[in-house]
Amino acid sequence: MANLASTAAETTWAFLGPFGTFCEQALSQVLPEGATALPCTGEKAALDAVREGVAKRAVVPIENSVEGGVNATIDALGHGSALVIVGEIYVPVGFTLCVRPGTAPTQIKRVGTHPHAWAQCRNWLTTHFEGVRHVPATSTAAGAKLLAEGEAGYDAALCSAVSATRYGLKVVEENVADNKGGRTRFVVVSLPEVPGQPTGADKTTLQIELRSNEAGALLSMLEQMKARGVNLSRIESRPVAARPGSYSFSIDIEGHVREERVQAVLNGLHRHCSQVRFIGSYPRADHQVVQVPEGSRDQDFVAARAWVEDVLLGRGV
Repeated sequence: MANLASTAAETTWAFLGPFGTFCEQALSQVLPEGATALPCTGEKAALDAVREGVAKRAVVPIENSVEGGVNATIDALGHGSALVIVGEIYVPVGFTLCVRPGTAPTQIKRVGTHPHAWAQCRNWLTTHFEGVRHVPATSTAAGAKLLAEGEAGYDAALCSAVSATRYGLKVVEENVADNKGGRTRFVVVSLPEVPGQPTGADKTTLQIELRSNEAGALLSMLEQMKARGVNLSRIESRPVAARPGSYSFSIDIEGHVREERVQAVLNGLHRHCSQVRFIGSYPRADHQVVQVPEGSRDQDFVAARAWVEDVLLGRGV
């Protein structure tokens, strides 16, 4: 029985469910043929399915182009047993406002949806539906599903067009958004594994805690990247739950852990910060090649080490 469970886990991919979420759309781009999709209630639940050996991979949202980072994912990756990101996917996001058949638009007073969806549409909704209020749901599809089942404490759902169709809801408005053209970044997460080879278009994600009560600690962290010619493409602060007033930083840097300049950054961060968690090096979804400045290429680091070795061996400077 244990072997059967282990085999099933090897072909199972967890995701933020239920079926019909934008996360399922992201999953469909990477799910191997013959693998099973496992919907989970919440980002942490999907990641814990990997930690507990229930799933081989998890696909979860980590960043939205309008609202920013998905805190539930960032926090779940930064705490608990180690996980690593091995890939990323972008999904264009457009929302559909829908109701149960028989509900008139004038009856819409409460809208159920994921907080990030609400944040991307609240101006439009409050303009078109005076006094409308948000009722949080674990995902856009979960909001639609509960509404369709008659178990929701709200009148309408904001979800994907796929969810509206799947759950038999009536569409009130399509392509709802305060800013058109939004997209969400999803990541593929696994248990720690040997990093792959760099592609030239890679990201590395880290979670960093600074030394407390040290003036200039954030500047010292940033200088580790500047000195090695490594660009910081995302940074977000998160409170450290066990220490009120303390914060950690979730960051993305351009480059791969197998590259010399990135290794030099990790060495510097490890020396200057109280904690550094490696959360993966992986190919960028946009395939944009990283421009490495002269002096920060792998061959530049190799040449510098060779020069120092010559000095140590008395071969001149």
